[in-house]
Amino acid sequence: MSRDQGPSISPARLKNVLRKEQARYAEMNPRSKAAFDLGSKAYLDRVPMHWLKDWPMPFPLVVDRASGARIFDLDGHTLNDFCLGDTGSMFGHSPPPIARAIRRQSTRGLTYMLPSHEAGEVGEGLSRLFGPKKWQIAATATDANRYAIRVARAITGRPKVLVFNGCYHGTVDDVMVERVANQTVMRQGLLGQVADLSRWAVAIEFNDLAGLEKALAREDIAAVLAEPVMTNAGMILPQPGFLSSLRALTKRHGSLLILDETHTLSSGLGGYARQNRLSSDILVVGKAVGGGVPVAVWGVSSQVARQYQAHNHARPEGHSGMGTTLSASPLQLACLKAALAEVMTEANYARMLAGAARLESGLNDLIQGYALPWHVVRVGARVELVTSPTRLLNGAEAKALPHSALEATLHLGLVNRGCLVAPFHNMMLVSPVTRNTQIVALVNAMDDMVGALV
Repeated sequence: MSRDQGPSISPARLKNVLRKEQARYAEMNPRSKAAFDLGSKAYLDRVPMHWLKDWPMPFPLVVDRASGARIFDLDGHTLNDFCLGDTGSMFGHSPPPIARAIRRQSTRGLTYMLPSHEAGEVGEGLSRLFGPKKWQIAATATDANRYAIRVARAITGRPKVLVFNGCYHGTVDDVMVERVANQTVMRQGLLGQVADLSRWAVAIEFNDLAGLEKALAREDIAAVLAEPVMTNAGMILPQPGFLSSLRALTKRHGSLLILDETHTLSSGLGGYARQNRLSSDILVVGKAVGGGVPVAVWGVSSQVARQYQAHNHARPEGHSGMGTTLSASPLQLACLKAALAEVMTEANYARMLAGAARLESGLNDLIQGYALPWHVVRVGARVELVTSPTRLLNGAEAKALPHSALEATLHLGLVNRGCLVAPFHNMMLVSPVTRNTQIVALVNAMDDMVGALV
């Protein structure tokens, strides 16, 4: 029996429950099936974006609309949404301040390639929330991370970036590496990759201070790009002292520290770094920062800003390789202004964190009730059910968990019971508009599924 499935979940039972849930889903969602079949004819691989097929359903659930923390599908079902656009809608779907900002800006022009009057307020608001930085606006956190790496390489004169095995930083080519047999290799499954990414990137395990110091001591690392908490590998917390040592070691060896708070914005007002008084040379925040509108921000310290200006002014005329035409659009700035002033507030975070604590408690009670060898990790409003008896230390431990079949069965069963969680691992988000009845419904649905399995 594999340790992630508990002592009494047999592979045969797991397969049987999955078949039943698949049949139930197909019976419940004929309109979604018809709409998917019709639309799929026009798209490469049948979907507008490939991860729409990453869900465990026999065919995608087709959404009619979403509001607050609920999704309404074509077949008339209402789902309690704990995925929230995989963090993009962490503050709820269409928060009223964001909807008002979109309506106002929609008649004033959507893109100018010139600053709008909100630009100054947004810059000041970003520094109030995340700490004093010199800011740039991007379309996605992937873009922001790519630009941050380019700046780090320019001002340090070094070629490499260091990341942690199993990390999440969007789809930046430079970090599509992993650690296998104590070596940095390209991630499996990359399409059309011709350059050897391991020449310019180093992957080590999270929480490995000795490995970190050894890698930085070579002094060819331009930057360490890190999530304060690893969120794409079952949520891995930093060991006590790891992040402060990371900051000290990067300074000692002349490497920049780039913190990617795209997912850890859930930690509390201003993100994990503010909540834990952690400094960085460059900060990146994407997804939820614009309340659901495609926008990301990246900011550099005053020292990095001075170094960047010196290099930028000295370079020959030409393209820097940074920026997209639609970045820093007036629509993005209008939504950022609304998000900073009215969405990312102390009151909203207080509601999110209180709800997430209730969800954490309910899941812990369920685990104890069934004597399952699992545990729960919470980072602010983000809650993860991890199918391991002990806390994970790094990406290698997370990868060793054979959890895919169990997760697929749980996730599909939850959808059939009116609850949606992220298709990756067992991540659940609580928004400011998530109601206690929805949290109770999720715990009850999970209880029903676990009961069926054990």
